[in-house]
Amino acid sequence: MKPRHNIYIDADTSAELEVLAARPGTSKSAIISDALRHYLRHRGANALDEAFRIRLDRLSRESALVRRDIDVLTESLAFFVRLYLTFNAHTPVPDKATQAVANERYQKFIEQVGRQIAGGRKSFESDEAEAEQ
Repeated sequence: MKPRHNIYIDADTSAELEVLAARPGTSKSAIISDALRHYLRHRGANALDEAFRIRLDRLSRESALVRRDIDVLTESLAFFVRLYLTFNAHTPVPDKATQAVANERYQKFIEQVGRQIAGGRKSFESDEAEAEQ
């Protein structure tokens, strides 16, 4: 035996329920029971989904920032090693002119790393890509 419940609903909802229940093979009780079952199943799930969504969005943003930082560091190191091995067979005693050249090279280094990162190109991949072509 099913328990009996008395409910009150507004006139508009009652009219819509009457239209739905007028179809063959349906009843007001079945419609209300299905609607309540659906509501009860999804009510708790939505709160949990929302909490996970917020947390996952935050983790995704943090992960993207970490990935960007790692890309910049990796690109900087790869470019620096290439420049160091290319230009520094030996190191003379630094004087004002050498320091000026070093500062200029450092500025070019920073600009080049910025261009490579902005262009999506990576120094450690460029040799492999050129060899394949």
